[in-house]
Amino acid sequence: MVAEAEDSEDESYAIDCPVLVTERLVMRAPDERDIAQLVELADNRHVAEMLARMPHPYGEAEGRAFLAMTKARRAGIAYALTLAGTDTFVGCAGLNTTDRGLELGYWIGEPHWKKGYATEAAHALVDLAFQKTSIQVLQASTRVINPASRRVIHKCGFQYAGQGMLNSIVAGQVPVERYRLDRKTWTSLRNWIHF
Repeated sequence: MVAEAEDSEDESYAIDCPVLVTERLVMRAPDERDIAQLVELADNRHVAEMLARMPHPYGEAEGRAFLAMTKARRAGIAYALTLAGTDTFVGCAGLNTTDRGLELGYWIGEPHWKKGYATEAAHALVDLAFQKTSIQVLQASTRVINPASRRVIHKCGFQYAGQGMLNSIVAGQVPVERYRLDRKTWTSLRNWIHF
């Protein structure tokens, strides 16, 4: 999942950072205890190439800059994804404000791929976005060469909305697929799931 533009500071997208607990994850604000694991997982070109703003190489200075940015943020929200019971850091996820509106974003460290953590976190964040803001549409995008991210987006009910280009710090100008999920569809999916 990519965040396409620098965060804008639309106050209508301000969300308090509650701790979210899913079946296997504890999603909480990133902090100092995450630095070592964050750097270890983020210093991976395969991860950075799929994102807009993650540099490579990624060291402690980049990790500390990320923490400072998350603390200063007035809109949107960022979470450290940690395993319940062990507090093992596995990645990050959040809701970013862009020029197109609120956008879902996530990344998982390579040792934790193919375990469903991105989908689990994405479901929690989609629910948070629609429950805690008045948005009518949530955005998502992915590099066209990232089928795993596309599957996460589809599992959350997003619908294809077109293609665009992304300026990635690591990969340069790259094509992305854009997706959207409107409140009415989300409500229908949530009601259907509870039957």
